[in-house]
Amino acid sequence: MTHSAGKSGKYEDFEGLRERAVALQREGLSRRQIRDRLHVDNNDILNRLLEGEPPPEWTKRPNAKDDLREKARELRLQGWTYDQIQVALGCSKSSISLWVRDLPRPERQKRTREEASAIAKRGWEAKLQLRDEERQRTKRTAAAEVGQPTDRELFLVGVGLYWAEGAKSKPYSRRERVTFVNSDPDMIAVFLAWLKLLRVDPSTLRFALQIHETANVAAAEKFWAEHVGIETAELLKTTLKKHNPSTNRKNTDENYYGCLRVDVRDGAELYRRIEGWWYGIVGAVTAADLPNRT
Repeated sequence: MTHSAGKSGKYEDFEGLRERAVALQREGLSRRQIRDRLHVDNNDILNRLLEGEPPPEWTKRPNAKDDLREKARELRLQGWTYDQIQVALGCSKSSISLWVRDLPRPERQKRTREEASAIAKRGWEAKLQLRDEERQRTKRTAAAEVGQPTDRELFLVGVGLYWAEGAKSKPYSRRERVTFVNSDPDMIAVFLAWLKLLRVDPSTLRFALQIHETANVAAAEKFWAEHVGIETAELLKTTLKKHNPSTNRKNTDENYYGCLRVDVRDGAELYRRIEGWWYGIVGAVTAADLPNRT
């Protein structure tokens, strides 16, 4: 059943809805974000609402093949063979042939083993650089797709984050407390933003470092205290993990700061709510009619 943009039903105020949709798009929201924000579940209606409005720049996919084509032509003009270009750019010979067929064939040169090795090395480095550029471009595009989360979106993210990384009560060990431990400063920042959204009193928060005894403990304590906005002296006693010489640890560089534990004092009631929220999410996404949702 399709929706109508007439004078009745869900889209009765079509012009008003269009103004809101256009305003959201001009703010930089994607079609999916606009659809979710305005609860427009009909693509035909969404197309009419945004008719004539160009999409935000960040939603336009870059044409990676154009970049590859230009690089292939540059390398061909430098005398590179199809094999060398293929190694450097990671594309097929058939594509290279189409891209450079109007260019003059390079003269065949005799190269020493050292020269050939240097060319191959440059080709591999160019390929790695291209991969890294593509990787970073994908990450930037994905990050821009998020936009500014609503309170509800942050609320749901926080519930899932806690249930994945936070302490949980077990039937054989009933401990209803809110404790979150992580080594990623960004995870800690999102968790604290979630607690703020829930209006948890900052005075109930306690922080403690957990770290290997061979690390720079003082530097780690200073790092985490600054990260959460407290004085180092306000940290609880640091927990040191004994060093096991037989363990081949990877986290030994100067950027290793261990894990920060965040506790919420008297958090039993909050823990029960978190557990209820989580199972509310589970129940919602496993409902029998889920396949029929749009």
